Amino acid sequence: MGAVPLRIRRNRRAKRLILRADPATGGAVVTCPPWVSDAEARAFAEKQEGWIRDRLAAAPAVVPFGDGIEIPFLGDSHLIRHRPDARGGVWIEPAGLPGDRPEIHVTGLAEHLPRRLGDWLKREARRRIMPKAAEAAAQLDVQFGRVTLRDTRSRWGSCAANGNLSFSWRLVMAPERVLNYVVVHEVAHLREHNHGPRFWALVETLIDDMVDCRNWLRDEGAALHMIGGAPE
Repeated sequence: MGAVPLRIRRNRRAKRLILRADPATGGAVVTCPPWVSDAEARAFAEKQEGWIRDRLAAAPAVVPFGDGIEIPFLGDSHLIRHRPDARGGVWIEPAGLPGDRPEIHVTGLAEHLPRRLGDWLKREARRRIMPKAAEAAAQLDVQFGRVTLRDTRSRWGSCAANGNLSFSWRLVMAPERVLNYVVVHEVAHLREHNHGPRFWALVETLIDDMVDCRNWLRDEGAALHMIGGAPE
C-alpha cells in the first residue's frame, strides 16, 4: 500500500473483511476471517487507499504525556504538571478558582513522567471499573471471572466464554457515564452472548442513556487512542 503501513489481523469470529485507519501508527488495519489470505486482505485495502489516507489526514494529532499538556480524566480536561520537587507519586489538585482546570501532578524525573502517569491512569481505571462491574453483576445475577485492562483499538471491552472481562484502560479518560456503559455492556454478555434484541433490552434496563454513550464512543472515542502514545 505504498507508504501506508498495513497490519493484517485475523479474527475467527469475523465474517467479512473490515478496514480501519490507525492514526496512532499512521497506517491501517484489515480484520479478516481466518480463511482469507494475506494477498486478498492486502488487495482489499489497496482498493480503498484513498479513503485510508483521507481518514489519516483528518485524524486528531497524537498528544504525548508531558508537562503542560491537557488530557481528559473522566471526561474533564486536566493539566499535567511535572513536580520534580515533590514526593507522593501522582495525584489530582482540584481547580483553585472558577475557570481554572484541575491538575494532575506527577513527581520524579521528567523522563519517567509518561510511564508514571500511564501507570496511574491504569490504576484509576481499575479502581473505577471493578465496583461498577460488581454492581452490574449483582443487578443481573451473574458472576464474572478475572478482569484485565488492555490498550487495544479494536474494542473498548470484551467478555470471554469463561466469564473473564477485559477493558481498555483509556475508558478512564471518557466521561464516567460512558465508562459505566461499557462495563454494563460487557457484564450483560454474561447473560446474553450476542448483540440481539434481548441483549440491548437488558443493557437498557441499567443504562438510561445507552444510545448517547454509544454515539459518544463512535464520535469521540478515537481521540482517546491518540493520547499518551500508540496502543498495543
